[in-house]
Amino acid sequence: MPRAVNSVATRAKRKRVLKQAKGFFGRRKNVWTVAKNAVEKAMCYAYRDRKQKKRNFRALWIMRINAGARQYGMSYSQFMGKVKANNIELNRKVLADLAMNHSEAFATIVNKVK
Repeated sequence: MPRAVNSVATRAKRKRVLKQAKGFFGRRKNVWTVAKNAVEKAMCYAYRDRKQKKRNFRALWIMRINAGARQYGMSYSQFMGKVKANNIELNRKVLADLAMNHSEAFATIVNKVK
């Protein structure tokens, strides 16, 4: 009895992985065994960095709010504490945008919470 191999599915799987490796450098883009490992590692990095992106943006917003608040003699923690106490429902993303691009609006918020 002949050995049955599903070469159509195997070829499709290899084509799919090599397509994902498009743009990689050297043998990582066109040699199956190297590309398979490179794509697998890239997928791990992509999964991890989708989580890290959220952390990085939050840290960036905090830095921008801190820089904006210090211009008016307040630290970040004092400012955010007073924002919460005054029931201002603006998140860090919006506050950071105001501090960076609309300084007069941010100044209004700072004066309101002081």
